[in-house]
Amino acid sequence: MALPIYCNGPVIFFCYSKSTLKNKGGLIQLKKILMSIITATLLVFSFSGVSSAASTYQVKSGDSLWKIAKKYKITVSQLKSWNNLKSNTIRPKQVLKVKKTTAKKASSTKKAVHKTIKVKATAYTANCKGCSGITATGLNLKKNPTVKAIAVDPKVIPLGTKVHVEGYGQAVAADKGGAIKGNKIDVFIASKQKALNWGVKTVKVTVYK
Repeated sequence: MALPIYCNGPVIFFCYSKSTLKNKGGLIQLKKILMSIITATLLVFSFSGVSSAASTYQVKSGDSLWKIAKKYKITVSQLKSWNNLKSNTIRPKQVLKVKKTTAKKASSTKKAVHKTIKVKATAYTANCKGCSGITATGLNLKKNPTVKAIAVDPKVIPLGTKVHVEGYGQAVAADKGGAIKGNKIDVFIASKQKALNWGVKTVKVTVYK
């Protein structure tokens, strides 16, 4: 008769006789053997899990980038990139990264700030006589009345740059004007009355890279 032991899927059979069951000493010995088998099996699976999750590999004699790449199902280009290799030459005992690091940098989710400046801010609207509503970057303000856009001096804030204007919010430098020189901006507000109510303000502008 066979006694099945299940360990993570595989079935291990240990055969024993009826006389073994009747013998107390035999039963103790049987339990010891079974515990040894279970422990060994668990250790095998534990080590296999560790090796499969390994992110590095130590080069052995006779190895090549192609051979290592094939083993880990990656490309030679990836191996060279992850390990900053300029050539295909590797040496024994050299430790190579075989898995791309997935750790996220804390700063990756934040916008990189280029500079923060103080400017004089006025407001303008596209709803005026003779106004086309098309900015210097081609943005149609009449068709996009809710967009946050500002007119700038491109020498101070390049066109297309994303910014944050104090009291106005996130915006894009989408336009320029003859009267907008130096540290001065014009914020777009669709409503003519609200644009007039804005008046002239001194605000901080955060310019992103």
